[in-house]
Amino acid sequence: MGNKSRGMNSGKKLKKRRKKSRWLKPKYVSRILKLKKKSDPLEGSHQAKGIILEKVQMEAKQPNSAMRKCVRVQLIKNGRQITAFAPGDGAIKLMDEHDEVIVECIGGVKGRAKGDLPGVRWQVIKVNDQSLNALRKGKLEKARK
Repeated sequence: MGNKSRGMNSGKKLKKRRKKSRWLKPKYVSRILKLKKKSDPLEGSHQAKGIILEKVQMEAKQPNSAMRKCVRVQLIKNGRQITAFAPGDGAIKLMDEHDEVIVECIGGVKGRAKGDLPGVRWQVIKVNDQSLNALRKGKLEKARK
């Protein structure tokens, strides 16, 4: 048997014990201290608008070998700069500097980077208010600004 209190009037002790033990769980700590929101450039939201500063190529991590196409984006709401992945074949050709894009989380484990891209946690989903998917498939023409 463990050292847990049992019996008629042990409720207060059990609650106190549970409260103390919860601080050993990383998910609880980060949720209560709002660590994700503090460090997240998107400030807790799912998507954000930004302006493309430059196109960059990132090298994939081992054992893969590829130049992944990414863009440096400056977020409009807080001026922070992030690197966002351009998903799909030829997607980078549809993006130019100073274009307005919408980025969203890629959705890796625990909000960290996904796949073979070190430190890239976001991907572009819209360029100049047009879906990147539709532009790639040729359903839409790129808008002139």
